[in-house]
Amino acid sequence: MPGPSLTPESRQARSTPDETLAGKMAGMEFPDLSAKADRYLWGHFARHGAGISPPIITGGEGVRIVDDRGKSYLDALSGLFVVQVGYGRAELAEAAARQARRLAYFPLWSYATAPAIELAERIAHYAPGDLNRVFFTTGGGEAVETAWKLAKQYFKLTGKPGKYKAISRTVAYHGTPHGALAITGVPEYKAPFEPLTPGSVRVPNTNFYRAPEPLHNDAKAFGRWAADRIAEAIDFEGPHTVAAVFLEPVQNAGGCIPPPPGYFERVREICDHYDVLLVSDEVICGFGRIGSMFACDDFGYVPDMITCAKGLTSGYAPLGAMIASDRLFEPFGDGDTMFPHGYTFGGHPVSAAVALANLDIFERERLNDHVKHHAPKLRATLEKLDDLPIVGDIRGEGYFYAIELVKDKASKETFTADERRRLLPELSAALYDAGLYCRIDDRGDPAIQVAPPLISGPAEFDAIESILRAVLSRR
Repeated sequence: MPGPSLTPESRQARSTPDETLAGKMAGMEFPDLSAKADRYLWGHFARHGAGISPPIITGGEGVRIVDDRGKSYLDALSGLFVVQVGYGRAELAEAAARQARRLAYFPLWSYATAPAIELAERIAHYAPGDLNRVFFTTGGGEAVETAWKLAKQYFKLTGKPGKYKAISRTVAYHGTPHGALAITGVPEYKAPFEPLTPGSVRVPNTNFYRAPEPLHNDAKAFGRWAADRIAEAIDFEGPHTVAAVFLEPVQNAGGCIPPPPGYFERVREICDHYDVLLVSDEVICGFGRIGSMFACDDFGYVPDMITCAKGLTSGYAPLGAMIASDRLFEPFGDGDTMFPHGYTFGGHPVSAAVALANLDIFERERLNDHVKHHAPKLRATLEKLDDLPIVGDIRGEGYFYAIELVKDKASKETFTADERRRLLPELSAALYDAGLYCRIDDRGDPAIQVAPPLISGPAEFDAIESILRAVLSRR
């Protein structure tokens, strides 16, 4: 997962700052931050040493971020698929301050707070079907962990104690806690921490660009084939052992892999037939990224659980949630049975207050409608890159896209491991130096991911395409 890995010399060579952000940051100084970062900070999913020094981001406004040298960048990744409403939203900071003055903290362990109650009701209102019970976490990995634990206990309470396994797709990423990591389908992330939580099972993902030869021209048939691999896995493991299937509406890792037509309809049939719970992991796809509050609505299915985080607060405070159906909550409503699981900061009152204010912005500015209106333009703009030899596939939905990179366009040949180790960090640094923050995803076949803030429009799309074209044309 290469990110911008720049030497101190290359960092000093950056060009003119954006005037708006430069004005906002005027007078602010950040002495010796690079040296302090190199000495004390342990970055997440980051490489250290060998002259690598992390870029230091110090501010943001709208769709742009600025570093400690004063250069601004177009954020084409919403931070990390998070900052839906853009940077510099004073009302979100003010909502946090108001709540902190009133009640800075109290746990949800047998108690409740007003912001958590109000937010749970609001989320339940957005969720489909009877998904009305909201369990708060502090992030997406915790939400996935919560969903698997709930699935296991639910089946124990309803007389099927052998159902504990979780099915997910190859190359799919579902988080880093031990349970969520077991569900994750990226082997290199798992190997350092094995043995992991037992019971995870993998099935093929829905990358139509890499569909098997007999199916590569028929998306609907490919979708049916991919869904039926889930039924095949359940049969092989034994239906009495499988508790849940974890699927992202659009799979993130591997490069924004959308579902083929009919895929989720068939998956829902399979889960119902085998009494297996369907978990829609919407940590990335939720809250407008595809065009609706929950992307399962965009693709026409009702899951048994939804996991979410990121866009719920637009990143202005940490918060995640697992949303369960009334059916799954029923065994816990007898006045005695407890779900023995929780987090100290889950549903933090300040974070919940920020989420409520964030959702107010969604509704007031009709951001979901904005995404649905402009998504075809984003697709069309990115598809202009198809004339480049290194571009193999351009895919995605809503404001969530990937450009898969290939060594040979005609054969779809990908790069070798050695070629990737040389090429991808160079590409990442070149895009960043050109003023674009995005992501080179090397989990699976290499792809550039683009997921701009939901307030973005055609001007931003054109700027993204222009920078991508300039950098990729040199490769």
